[in-house]
Amino acid sequence: MKTIGLVGGVSWESSAEYYRLINQEVKAKLGVEHSAELLMYSLNFHPIIQLEHEERWDDIAALLTNVVQKIEQAGADFFLIASNTLHKVATVVQNNVGIPLVHIADATAEKIVESGVSSVGLLGTRFVMEQDFYKERFASYGISVIVPSSESMNYVHQVIYKELCLGKIHETSRQKLLSIIDNLQEAGATAIVLGNTELPLLIRPQDTIVKLFNTMLIHVQKAVTMALEVTSS
Repeated sequence: MKTIGLVGGVSWESSAEYYRLINQEVKAKLGVEHSAELLMYSLNFHPIIQLEHEERWDDIAALLTNVVQKIEQAGADFFLIASNTLHKVATVVQNNVGIPLVHIADATAEKIVESGVSSVGLLGTRFVMEQDFYKERFASYGISVIVPSSESMNYVHQVIYKELCLGKIHETSRQKLLSIIDNLQEAGATAIVLGNTELPLLIRPQDTIVKLFNTMLIHVQKAVTMALEVTSS
């Protein structure tokens, strides 16, 4: 089994789910006594949030590069960044470390294409929905992306940072997000990408008839598959 490197803490609410799901996937594939070989570096989220909202992406890239280098030195074979938003600097980080990145958008795009879906609604932080780094990745797979209105973007962004990242789950927020999902479907989306690793804590498959792509779960499944791959000698 290869050793998974996980950059977490962004937020720790979703990182705890990453840890649980990774081990759950390994157990399902190998048996009940098995668990993942995993190294996690958990960041303090507060300074990251400040850097994000100040658009200091070069500083974030330098910080993440330093962290991944530590994970690499500790023995990780590849790494995951447990945040959709921080994939804005994923290419910079990848270019400055010696182990491969499992890119959350690539893993999700592969699953979307495999499912025969070509048009998705995208929910996430405002950075993910508004900027091009995520949408362009999907476009390279032939996937068109529909995003909410500016007002709805602001609402989703606030729910993520002011509620979900703080471990708060509110039914009123769930219902509002489901309304936004309905609007995206009416605009032509045939499925919804939960492009934030906290959103699956609020929006669940049983909440809507619209097909959901849970980026956190897809990311985990891709990582476990890589960890368990048998390489030919």
